[in-house]
Amino acid sequence: MLADSHYYFHKAADILELSDKVRDILVTPFRTVKVEIVIEDDQGALRHFLGYRVQHNKSRGPMKGGLRYHPAVDEDHATALANLMTWKTAVVDIPFGGAKGGINCDPSQLSERELHAVTQRFVEQIKEVIGPTLDIPAPDINTNAKVMGWIMDEYSKFNGFSPGVVTGKPLDLFGSPGREEATGRGVMYTLDEALKDQGKSFADVTVAVQGFGNVGSNAARLIAEQGARIVAVADHTGGVSKDDGLDVAALTAWVKANGGVAGFSDAEAFEGSEIATWNADVLIPAALDGVLTKDNAGDVKASIVVEGANGPTTPEAAEIFHDRGIVVVPDILANAGGVTVSYFEWVQNIQQFRWEEDRITAELEKVMRRAYAAVRSVAHERKVDLRTAAFVLAIQRVGRAALARWHALDEVSF
Repeated sequence: MLADSHYYFHKAADILELSDKVRDILVTPFRTVKVEIVIEDDQGALRHFLGYRVQHNKSRGPMKGGLRYHPAVDEDHATALANLMTWKTAVVDIPFGGAKGGINCDPSQLSERELHAVTQRFVEQIKEVIGPTLDIPAPDINTNAKVMGWIMDEYSKFNGFSPGVVTGKPLDLFGSPGREEATGRGVMYTLDEALKDQGKSFADVTVAVQGFGNVGSNAARLIAEQGARIVAVADHTGGVSKDDGLDVAALTAWVKANGGVAGFSDAEAFEGSEIATWNADVLIPAALDGVLTKDNAGDVKASIVVEGANGPTTPEAAEIFHDRGIVVVPDILANAGGVTVSYFEWVQNIQQFRWEEDRITAELEKVMRRAYAAVRSVAHERKVDLRTAAFVLAIQRVGRAALARWHALDEVSF
């Protein structure tokens, strides 16, 4: 994944004619932290994990990014995602840099006590390099509001009351209304803008969603509420479809009770891997990275792909989509609703004042539509696709901030 994120960066850097020196400065992480985590499990045996926090860039403000608990977490993966967070926060023009991290554990194999112990130990190990004005973690794969609450509590033991150290917290621990659905809502807003570019509305399209966790389920619900038909959904358990539109509320309730979409009765079952090439106008990959590849991109039937997940499209697939005229709303724009409302949560924590949910929704809509318009403008001006335009815009914003800080880079123009 690191190679993919660098590919997109260098493609945009070529357009900006950046030197190798400046490219190295912009892609090299500010700090990489790797820590050992040892806990005693419920049987009294020692368990051993590795935790990572990659802090990529702080030119535009405190670093920001999720924490994921997954066996595949490693330094390269965290570095790639930290890079993407830098560009993502710049695209939506919020005052953060990028970071990412996690622990190479499988929460499904840990009791709640064990997971709490892992989280406590991790925070104890990284407490000097995170904080409300340094680096602000957030939920990601296999982490949630409860875990963020644990992080706030542990960090506050060492630093006093510090709700702003993480976002995505429970409402009772100074979280923000609207945070849980924010990423899915951002996907909905950017899809709306992409449809307008084609002279279409939600009522005109069918949608297939790959992944039905927080992002996929909320995006499906919100898009269906706007009048689109969600005709297929797939997750790790399988796939379900219905030509005249799935009942998203019923499907969500089923998944909550059963752990996946498989077995949902009011639909036809299919092999989950078929979702990428489903006969729908819009495809929303909202699970893991690398699911759209050179092997299946040629068979994708959707005319619009909205990336709810981070890095779902490989560079080879992106080129195929471009050649085929398929519009891809890239991850650093499409799924930036989460970090945007995380910013709103952080602002509320700093102010110690809670905003009403309708204000948060209105501010999110404003940010997402404005960001899409800025990316579209660069795409038209430079005659490039939306992903390349998003990276060009982000690099310019980060580069200008760096120039304002480091006079030695006066030779460069962004």
